[in-house]
Amino acid sequence: MKKILVLGAGLVSRPLVRYLLEQPDFHVTVASRTVSKAEALVAKHPKSTTVALNTEDTAKLEQLVREHDLSISLLPAPQHPLVAEMCLRHRKHMVTTSYISPQMKDFDGPARDAGVMLLNEIGVDPGIDHMSAMRIIHDVEKRGGKVVNFKSYCGGLPAPEANDNPWGYKFSWSPRGVCTAGKNAAKWLENSKFVEIPGTDLFLNNHPVSVEGVAGHKALEGYPNRDSLGYIDVYGLKDMETMFRGTLRYPGWSACMKKVVDMGLLSEDPVTYPAGMTFAQWTASFINAPSTNNLRDQIAKHFKTDAKANFLDRWEWLGLLGNDPLPITGKPTTALDILATRMEQKMVYQPGERDMLVLMHKFIARFPGRAGSTGVSPVEERISSTMIDFGIPGGESSMARTVSLPAAIATKLILTGAIRDTGVHAPVKASIYNPVLDELATMNIRCVEKTEK
Repeated sequence: MKKILVLGAGLVSRPLVRYLLEQPDFHVTVASRTVSKAEALVAKHPKSTTVALNTEDTAKLEQLVREHDLSISLLPAPQHPLVAEMCLRHRKHMVTTSYISPQMKDFDGPARDAGVMLLNEIGVDPGIDHMSAMRIIHDVEKRGGKVVNFKSYCGGLPAPEANDNPWGYKFSWSPRGVCTAGKNAAKWLENSKFVEIPGTDLFLNNHPVSVEGVAGHKALEGYPNRDSLGYIDVYGLKDMETMFRGTLRYPGWSACMKKVVDMGLLSEDPVTYPAGMTFAQWTASFINAPSTNNLRDQIAKHFKTDAKANFLDRWEWLGLLGNDPLPITGKPTTALDILATRMEQKMVYQPGERDMLVLMHKFIARFPGRAGSTGVSPVEERISSTMIDFGIPGGESSMARTVSLPAAIATKLILTGAIRDTGVHAPVKASIYNPVLDELATMNIRCVEKTEK
């Protein structure tokens, strides 16, 4: 019986835990700060254990890592290296859905020496995006061509029929994580030119993105996602002209979030707000408004815009101009946490509503052409790969399924010996992505490819 440790019992954990419990020879321990969440996940399954764990108790954490064959870290990304160090010390495998950090990358040699795999980026974005892209890139290369232009977009959104609030967004994963991502700087390659923008300008760089199959919308809105340049090497590409990875939202998100950034609402500086402080007073404090009277007009004046601006409709609906008390007072907190908590309260899926996961790749692949009177002209293919996945009404969200099931499948493959690689990896090798994608397809999580010549 293989023993698996799942660290974290958050919004995306359930499909992973239930999948692993359905395997014949696995025992699953779920460790969470709030043990009741872990108990709800396993539902008294006979091959399960739950443990209350504060990750600051490193001795207990290490004991759990030592006692299990593989640890799946669904903790906040900064905690993954600590878990990885413990896995290396005790020669245990590890799986995460998070990006490979520089610190994690440094564990590659020690992991190979220990004979273990530290598999990262095995969710949806990152995860399914890498795997579906690599399958196409490797196919192009096998046919004698090369990819010279690659654009990839991914976004978790309300399904069109559930898109009923002014923000065009509801949370199927951590609101704090969504907000924090809004501060990331970005780099990409566009028509052979390198582009780099600071996090403060992230939302200025948005553009319409047409996605076939998203009912009711001619286009979604795309903006850059972190450092796209690193994936030129990760994907083994050469002579690239465009390399861009982006995030998808419904239209208007970027304009609103740019004002959120400029207002300072994503600040992580510690502040202690007095008991009884209202959202209107809190918002007014960022522009040193003398009072909360006509606050909408004061904010419009601050930004030198019209008081009827759409972002103010969104802020007002969220309650940022209202008299509800702040959710956290009397102790150190941050503006980011206040905003994320309010979003979590208001921007929620109602029973029976579906979320939607949209993933789209666009490639231009170039192949050697036939010789003619004017020389050899290359032949180009335009390849698209699109996945639109919906949550199950009354069941699992698409975000939970597409993030956690790739990690669960990979865990099974590692522990059964189907994946034998060692070291630090993202799922860009055929030995990893082929079996994971093939099994996801049996769950109707698949990309549809089209080619135009």
